[in-house]
Amino acid sequence: MNYRQLGNSDLQVAPVTFGGNIFGWTVDEQRSFELLDAFTAAGFNLVDTADVYSRWVPGNKGGESETIIGNWIKQRGNRDKVIVATKVGSDMGQGKKDISKKYILQAVEASLQRLQTDYIDLYQIHWDDDTTPVEETLEAYSQLVKEGKVRWIGASNLSPARLKASLEASKKHNYPAYQTFQPHYNLYDREVFEKELEKICLDNHLGVINYYALASGFLTGKYRSEADLSKSVRGGGMKAYLNPRGTNILRALDEVAALYNTTPASVALAWLIAHPSITAPIASATSIEQLQSIIDAASLQLDQDAIALLDKASAWK
Repeated sequence: MNYRQLGNSDLQVAPVTFGGNIFGWTVDEQRSFELLDAFTAAGFNLVDTADVYSRWVPGNKGGESETIIGNWIKQRGNRDKVIVATKVGSDMGQGKKDISKKYILQAVEASLQRLQTDYIDLYQIHWDDDTTPVEETLEAYSQLVKEGKVRWIGASNLSPARLKASLEASKKHNYPAYQTFQPHYNLYDREVFEKELEKICLDNHLGVINYYALASGFLTGKYRSEADLSKSVRGGGMKAYLNPRGTNILRALDEVAALYNTTPASVALAWLIAHPSITAPIASATSIEQLQSIIDAASLQLDQDAIALLDKASAWK
């Protein structure tokens, strides 16, 4: 396994992150354990979750994913072998996004309890609330790092301006600095990240662990017509991808997958892994069969012709 450094931290991670948003949603605890066992047995070590996963499911209140991961870690006794990344700031019932110091210091205790650990490897801002000064958020992180409850910090979904302001504040006030950034980025959704955010990440050596790496399943080739939208609970969101550009991307993925005797999902992830700005894209799997495509992607070396073909099919400008 070719491990990669996350930003300027001491965290060395495999080139794909397991997305824990499905735990307690589309997979139950037993299946979650099976998937985590297979993922780590293959040499992968970074699992990403958030306190809000999966609050949107009827009957859930948030924290279900962290609870499942915590139960798994406790049963397996493997805390030192797993890098746990979680996030804070989403609406957990308070009616708003919140990254104030007071809220973060409360929320981290709940996450630590659910994860059954005394430290979080990577604690990330999930969503910006646009009202809290970046200095206040970083003050909270500084306290948590000093207390040993958080090892490293990261951000997700910040605007270019707020990300830059946060990095500048860390330098100015000697706060801990974000080592990672988590944007929405994949072969289809390229424009927002590539316009401004990618340069900030490269210039500041931020480890990028992008989410929706497979566009919620579209890039697996599972959804090719409106008749396919009922294939899963995520299918309804696929309609936006069913257009000429989406079709061109799937065609290119099919072509490259045939050349390498692999799956479109593996190719889509390998395309991301080959990018200098990307450290470990986040992907989820609800079955061992799906997980195999994620595992295979880590060792899939696309040549320049394959990358050029995918670049052209997915070009946004």
